[in-house]
Amino acid sequence: MLAILWKDLLIELRTKETFVSLLLLGLLILVVLTFAFDPTSPLRAAAAPGALWVALIFAGTLAMNRSLLREREHDCLDGLLLAPLDRGTIFLAKTAANFLFMVAAQVVLLPLFVLFFNLPMVATIATQTPALLLGLLGFAAIGTLFAAVSLRTRAREVMLPLLMLPLAAPLFIAGIQASTQLLAGQPFAAVAHWLRLMGAFDVVFLVVGWLAFEYVVEE
Repeated sequence: MLAILWKDLLIELRTKETFVSLLLLGLLILVVLTFAFDPTSPLRAAAAPGALWVALIFAGTLAMNRSLLREREHDCLDGLLLAPLDRGTIFLAKTAANFLFMVAAQVVLLPLFVLFFNLPMVATIATQTPALLLGLLGFAAIGTLFAAVSLRTRAREVMLPLLMLPLAAPLFIAGIQASTQLLAGQPFAAVAHWLRLMGAFDVVFLVVGWLAFEYVVEE
């Protein structure tokens, strides 16, 4: 698993394709949504969590599309499948790589989000980080699984969001609710049920992906 993860990280460090794509798309969405609300309107702060998660969802979907496509283009996927290792391990390595790529993009996007929506920097980053990390982990797990499902379809760029986003809706709803309440000044105890729901979602799809990946990647 670590060897596959290290390979993906090295390739990304050399090409920076996924990171730059995530960053530019997420930044573009944040800029558009920032100008969609009047700076003097009280609705601006209320809409801020939704804007953050919309940027995360659309940029993350782009990353999921790229997660296994590179392996197929260079015939590396067949080599991985022939390697003497459990195919669930490939899933975990790819999920970890996608998670790290999205976290790296969020490290840049979250401070920009705070600036665009005129929010307190330290408090916002401290309160939003747990929900974002849980959301990104679950998104990486379900996205990697369905990226493998859609890999051999002709319209994979369309099929992936159609398959993935409806199932990921509970994760995003919980994340938006947690982010909204935390930005409103609620303590973590008030949103613990949303964070537990996100954690349960993460565990379920990590286990399901690990068990099902062997059958998903079969011809």
